[in-house]
Amino acid sequence: MTSDDTDTTQALLDQRAKTHGNYMLHAEITQDLKSTMRHHISDLTLGLDDDMQETLDMIAHKIGRIIAGNPSVIDHWADIAGYAQLVANRLKVDGNGI
Repeated sequence: MTSDDTDTTQALLDQRAKTHGNYMLHAEITQDLKSTMRHHISDLTLGLDDDMQETLDMIAHKIGRIIAGNPSVIDHWADIAGYAQLVANRLKVDGNGI
């Protein structure tokens, strides 16, 4: 990795810190959310399909960004809606939705 690459990477990290917050705080919040969800998901008799689990993981990730970073970033909220919509769309197609 050249110093130019390192500078570019650092500039990107600095920019993301403004919207996503401190990475260590974000990681702590997100892992706490995922741990709590997995604890309760393990009690489900039906379990979750892979896309449902991944969607919940991604939503937890986005919630972590909202809490640790700038909650007024529209993309955080839109991403949550988008991930949820992916599962809803699949359930409609499969006919498994209630």
